[in-house]
Amino acid sequence: MQMRSDTWVVIPAFNEAPVIGGVVAGVRSLFPRVLVVDDASDDDTAAIARAAGAYTATHPINLGQGAALQTGFEAALARGARYVVTFDADGQHDPAEAAAMVARADEENLAFVLGSRFLDGGDARVGALKRAMLRIGALAARARTGMALTDTHNGLRVIRADALAHVHLTHARMAHASQIVSQLATCGLPGAEHPVTISYTDYSRAKGQPLLNSVNIVVDLALGGR
Repeated sequence: MQMRSDTWVVIPAFNEAPVIGGVVAGVRSLFPRVLVVDDASDDDTAAIARAAGAYTATHPINLGQGAALQTGFEAALARGARYVVTFDADGQHDPAEAAAMVARADEENLAFVLGSRFLDGGDARVGALKRAMLRIGALAARARTGMALTDTHNGLRVIRADALAHVHLTHARMAHASQIVSQLATCGLPGAEHPVTISYTDYSRAKGQPLLNSVNIVVDLALGGR
């Protein structure tokens, strides 16, 4: 695959020192422009990310993943990004799948491509409670936006600059996922889902707090993602 110099990969991170170096190295094998937004970690996340070749921005206080993404979006657009990829810091995503999503956006003239664990009957390997909450989230997004999505809480996304100009995240924490979908739905530009895999490691499972995330999805639905 070709190196995508027109693309910035934004990685929001909080206390990811054990894995961030490997995540950055993997991403930089395909994307030279990687920005890690350190959301006031109290470990060496930012220093390790820089040593692995990433640019970094650091919040002075912890503001949440949505705020970290918004910081990254603004920085990437200011530096002329054609595409921005959102990528989780815990090692769950595959950089090759991100590259395939950017290539698809190019080939099909798509303004956004959203990763899905459930598209085409994919095996997401998530617990029953979280799977149910994710499906409820997808149904709620469909009712709210008219977009027939299968996975609205997947951290792997590709957003073209003209679509990203319509994204202004004000929900700092978990509700940002629905807010991104809602704002993309109103931009009037074409998009699609793309099947992706999630690598659930012991580290990512411990970091992800699956039960808490299921509760957060319910809160997200209550907020409506506006």
